[in-house]
Amino acid sequence: MPRGRRGRFAPYVVGMGLLTMALALVGFALYAAILDDPVAPFLLTATLAFVLGMPLRWVGRFGPDPSRREALLSVLLLWSVVPLVGVLPYVLGAGMTPLNALFESMSGFTATGATAITDFAALSTALFMWRAFTQWVGGIGIVVAFVAVFPQLAIAGRQIFHAELPGPTEERLSPRLRTTALAVLSVYVALSATCAFAYALAGMAPYEAVAHAFTTVAAAGFSPEARSYEAYGMAVDWVAITFMTLAAVNFALLFRAFLGRPRDLARDPELRTYGAIVLLAGSLLSLHLVGTYDRGEALRHGFFQTVSILTTTGYASADFDAWPDRARMTLLLLMFVGGSAGSAAGGIKVMRWLIIGAHTVREVRRALHPRAILPLQVGRRAIPDDVLKAVGAFLMLYAGLVTASATLLVYLGQDFLSAFSAAAATVGNVGPGLGNVGPMASYGDLPALGRGVLIFNMFAGRLEIVTVFVLFTMRSWRLPRREGRGRGGAAALSESTRRGPLLDEPS
Repeated sequence: MPRGRRGRFAPYVVGMGLLTMALALVGFALYAAILDDPVAPFLLTATLAFVLGMPLRWVGRFGPDPSRREALLSVLLLWSVVPLVGVLPYVLGAGMTPLNALFESMSGFTATGATAITDFAALSTALFMWRAFTQWVGGIGIVVAFVAVFPQLAIAGRQIFHAELPGPTEERLSPRLRTTALAVLSVYVALSATCAFAYALAGMAPYEAVAHAFTTVAAAGFSPEARSYEAYGMAVDWVAITFMTLAAVNFALLFRAFLGRPRDLARDPELRTYGAIVLLAGSLLSLHLVGTYDRGEALRHGFFQTVSILTTTGYASADFDAWPDRARMTLLLLMFVGGSAGSAAGGIKVMRWLIIGAHTVREVRRALHPRAILPLQVGRRAIPDDVLKAVGAFLMLYAGLVTASATLLVYLGQDFLSAFSAAAATVGNVGPGLGNVGPMASYGDLPALGRGVLIFNMFAGRLEIVTVFVLFTMRSWRLPRREGRGRGGAAALSESTRRGPLLDEPS
């Protein structure tokens, strides 16, 4: 990037984000006016987003080759500022405290689904729809949507695209980044529209069908019903199971299947493993529920809750915190699995577990044959050593963040199960936990410091943790060298893009 534009790419991206947010809020103000709901919360928030976004857009400059540091800073600021501005509708429209409103806004944009709302009657229909919309945007990713919509970002967007894209793999559908982003977005929109139509056929009112479609395809979990899917029947539950399952499949694979290449689905080792986990865990959970429900209901609740927790959607078809201990333990373990890489799901991701499993098998074989050359493979894909190291670092940071935040919650007075499940559910962007943060409870009753920590957990979990922890390294705050000196120029940037620890994708 030319020296005159250095340091101005992040304001450009954040400004564009806020201006787009302002436009969306104006649309929701019109929707609120049609419903005769309060309009002021949306118009005032739109005004704030415009007032903040316009000068940033004016000061910022687009550059075709932003540095790695600028790309990361853009993503981190975008995912910080947008939820902060998104606090206002909850404060003005529902009377929430600023901290609870920030919790709700962050949970929405990170597609977590953990709620701090204690009185659902305080929210208007338009505010519930805005709440669902924030999750829909968060599920696909703000940057992915930007790259698809704004052509100028398709040149510089590869670095910020990587910094936001979930999972240890990058599926390129086209050499052009914007084409890939448009393909992903088209799958996302198609799934959302089909899901809304299916919900309507299953008996949901149009408003509920659209709101739930937003949060189902986003693997997010917000519902306008205080007791989630407990308010609906079996037909609606099976529609949710179907689309939650699809939302956690790699969107690139779904796109290829839509183009007439369904065999790619059967050949993908991650998808096969994901399917096996759904079948095994769903069957096991259903067996645990026989006695609590009849067989048909046990099967329905068992598979609904398996898919909901595994895909990090976080819906509840019943109060699973009241289920037998074996069933709750199964759900707690599923919080640490996640869906497929390159999908809307959060969590650790199945691909990372496959890489760790393949590495473990290789090390056992190496103990028997120390001189053997044993390449690391998942299916037919060779896994480079730098990817293995990146996955190991991710898992260490993930486990450390869950442990640290759970410990803090225990010291703040929460019981161990509530504290541990809250930490796991927020870092993994799952949503509901167990105990005091169960599916029919609210995070709004936790201590203020605890809610603050869990807000950070959701933020870090959505951005794959490693990206966020770059902020805590002294090296990230050093001034960049001049281009062309040593390895500080374009060659170093190319190398960091290819091998950097923040882009832990197998090639």
